[in-house]
Order: sequence, then C-alpha cells, then structure tokens
Amino acid sequence: MAKSFAELTEREILALAITAEEEDARIYGEFAEALHARYPSSAEVFRRMMGEENEHRRRLFDLYRQRFGEHIPLIRRQDVKGFVRRRPVWLSKSLGLETVRQQAESMETETRRFYLRAATRTTDANIRQLLGDLAEAEQAHVTAAEDIEKSALPADKRQEEDAARRRLFILQVIQPGLAGLMDGSVSTLAPLFAAAFATKSSHDALVVGFAASVGAGISMGFAEALSDDGSLTGRGHPLARGIVCGLMTTLGGIGHTLPYLIANFHWATGVAAAVVAVELAVISWVRAKYMDTPLLSAAFQVIVGGVLVFLAGILIGGA
Repeated sequence: MAKSFAELTEREILALAITAEEEDARIYGEFAEALHARYPSSAEVFRRMMGEENEHRRRLFDLYRQRFGEHIPLIRRQDVKGFVRRRPVWLSKSLGLETVRQQAESMETETRRFYLRAATRTTDANIRQLLGDLAEAEQAHVTAAEDIEKSALPADKRQEEDAARRRLFILQVIQPGLAGLMDGSVSTLAPLFAAAFATKSSHDALVVGFAASVGAGISMGFAEALSDDGSLTGRGHPLARGIVCGLMTTLGGIGHTLPYLIANFHWATGVAAAVVAVELAVISWVRAKYMDTPLLSAAFQVIVGGVLVFLAGILIGGA
C-alpha cells in the first residue's frame, strides 16, 4: 500500500529524496547510453545532468547522515501516493531524442514540486534550506540543460543530429508508408474500376475494392517486412516497417473504394474518381516534401501512372 505524502516524517522525506535523486541520475545515464551511438553530443548533455543529480544526492545524504545516522530506509516514488508512474527505461526498445528530452523535462518539473512541498513539511531549518536550494536547482535545471546543450551541442552538431533523425524517420516510416500508399492507391484502381464498369453495380465494385485493398495490404506488408532486417540499412525493425507499409497500402485502396457505398453507380464512380485525384495529389506532395523530388516532377510521375492504370481498368471493364 502506498503511503500518503502527508504522513511522511522528515527522515522519510530525506530518504525518499535520496532514492529519487539516485533513480534520476541512473535514468539520465540510461538516456546517455541509448543516445550515444546516434546522438553523441546529446548523450554528453545527459551525462552531465547525471552528474548534477549525483551531486544533489550527495548533499542530501550528508545532511541525512548528520541528522539521522547511516541507515537510509528504502523509500521509492512508487511507495508514496501522488507521483507519476514511469515506464521503466530498460523496457523501452528504442529511445528517440525528443522522447528523452520530454521525459527529462517532466522529471525535473515533478522533482521541483516534490522539493517545494517537502520544504513546507519540515521544521528543521537545515533540511528546509537544502530542499529549497534543490528546488531552485531543479527550476534552473532546464536553463542549465540548455546552457549545457549549447556548449555540448553547437549549431553544426544540432543540424547534423536533426538531419540524422530526419533520415531515420524517412527510412523507417516515410519510405515504407509511401511505397504502400502508392501501391494501394494505384494498383487497386484497375480491378476496382474494371469491376465497376463491367457490372455497373456499386455493391460488386465495393466487394472487389475491399478485397483488392486488403489483399494488397497483406502482400505489401509481408514483402516489406521480408525485404531486409534493417541491421545494415538502418531502416528499422522489419515488423514495424511491414505494418506501416501494409496499413498504408490498405488505406490507399480503401479510400477510393468507400464511395461505392453509394447505391447510385454513377454518383459513386464520380466521387471515387475525385478521391483518386486527391490521393494522387497527396502522394505527389509527400514525395516532394520527404523524397527531395520536385513537386511538378513528382506530380507528373504519379499522376501519369495513376491515370494509365485508371484507364486500363475502365477499358477492361467496359470491354
């Protein structure tokens, strides 16, 4: 059972603060280790923050020893009501740069609130003084971290790391997602519109469109996941890429299939054609934004391919 913060004694408050500072220092050490390979300059920032937390712990321990002796009871955040439950760092398979920065900010804010509240609970002047000092240190920690970041992470390094993060995002998310979206949007056009013009039935076109979209999603998902394991290419976990690719493939096909929920065949076909135009425009924009392809060139390549498949479906269905 967790204990209420109001029930803690001065001894227990100091013991909790010591444990919390040790935990925060070790978390920053985990952050530094996780970021070292990809973002060495940012890793150095967290190593220095770890050193600051260790210094806070030393000051708390010195005061505790003067007041209560050598034995420190093991009191952790999870033993006291009111603290945020944190997911263990070691359970996280990958730690992104923005993720750890946000978590560090959250940790500092929570710790500062703890020190401010703890300072109001003690009657000992020395303990209150130290807790107040540490609260100010945590308040200044964000600024200090920014100062550390400026020295350890100059503009050119920050640009390199931002570029590296962008490359990873493109390799692991944009490329498989875009490949899936293009395949789903384009490859399903022929069977969908062939079925639509052959049967003149919205229901039949809807069934064929759903089947083509789901089938293409499964096929593309497996193909992407089995293409490589990401160990050499840096494209990330194959399962994640396969899921992204498969879902985007299915989404690309479902988009122009849903209009055939409209019973009137001619209205449904008109809406489906409009959706196709929007899909091709979106694909062109994504290629231009993330793949460094000029917008006009991307639009020409995608639209020409899409129109050819669209016409093939109409001609086959009307034959």
